[in-house]
Amino acid sequence: MKTLEVLFTPAEFDALARREPGDAVCVVFDIFRATSTMVTALANGATAIIPVAEISEALALRQQDANILLAGERDGLRIRAALTGGIDFDLGNSPREFTKEKVAGKTIAITTTNGTRALRACARAGTVLIGSFLNLRATADFILERRPKAVLLVCSGTHEQAALEDTLGAGALCNLLWREYSSAAADSALMAQQIFQRGPNNMLAAAGISRNGRRLLSQPELREDVAFCLRRDTCKFAAALGADGKVRVV
Repeated sequence: MKTLEVLFTPAEFDALARREPGDAVCVVFDIFRATSTMVTALANGATAIIPVAEISEALALRQQDANILLAGERDGLRIRAALTGGIDFDLGNSPREFTKEKVAGKTIAITTTNGTRALRACARAGTVLIGSFLNLRATADFILERRPKAVLLVCSGTHEQAALEDTLGAGALCNLLWREYSSAAADSALMAQQIFQRGPNNMLAAAGISRNGRRLLSQPELREDVAFCLRRDTCKFAAALGADGKVRVV
């Protein structure tokens, strides 16, 4: 039996870790901004991205390989020396920082407040995809070509709460999968789809009123991230977290 389900909040991650996901496809959304940033980095030539939960894990990877770039945020801002014991991270969590000049040919270790946590919660699934508006159609095509029995869309959320922008991303993907999975859709998938359908023609206005949208828009140096992360299908590939813990184009 096929299933299409959405998890809205990080509070559901613990239950996810206790499931037996088997061959399920999980798609993780952290629209503002971790998954959008990962997709952008890969589009601009990054070789791989290693999502880690803690700053210390990223620093340990740099000690093993001096060529690894360090990226990430705490409270939305780039990780600085005060949090690391002396090292400023090379990049924050703004996708606009991850230019070809900076990331082409590089491996990047990244740690964010919720996005990397969500990815780790899905680690036992058969396939874990990186979801964003930037590569939404390619992600849908990847799923539709394989027609897995179980599709689980995981919203990273904000702290322990739901995030509107992630729900909109999950709803947009449900919309693309609906013909194949409507008969198997849980109410959570229907809810996400209906929330998305209320505002697809003005996504900037819809997502801009979210908690994270308002926070980013209030900071001049981060304001442009909102519109950037809401662009549709600028990247023509799906991206997945491999068994080795690295995110790559698939």
